Amino acid sequence: MVQKLGIGMLLIKDGTSLPQGLQVESEPYLKGWSLIRNLDSSTMDRKLCDSAWSFFFMAGETKAMAFGSDLVETTRRAVKKIIGGMRLKQFNCLEITRVEKKKFLGAPFVTVGGHPRHIQESMYLFHTRHISDWKQEPLPAV
Repeated sequence: MVQKLGIGMLLIKDGTSLPQGLQVESEPYLKGWSLIRNLDSSTMDRKLCDSAWSFFFMAGETKAMAFGSDLVETTRRAVKKIIGGMRLKQFNCLEITRVEKKKFLGAPFVTVGGHPRHIQESMYLFHTRHISDWKQEPLPAV
């Protein structure tokens, strides 16, 4: 079980397609999501690029906050809020960019920040077919 979530760690949606030969060690983190243990975001990006796959990075940090004294469980609740907001956008990966433990009027809370990421074979976001499968239609005469 994960004791501490850190910067650069990746959460991946269960069932996400990955290139053959990419060795990924993961452990369950939330329902339907696993924490990748052996690869950080930069290593994953390099390995996917070497396999001619795309690892999209979405600008604009998504963040969430949760109150509680148990750091591990409070962090998990904050991550759950972030993933809940991502679900509609069909992203299959989350890169953790910030985990801050603070107090407000004596009440401990955790702020987690992350960037939605998306892993897929095509270089076009959310495109599932290969370019070679596209219908080759001639351009109209001008």
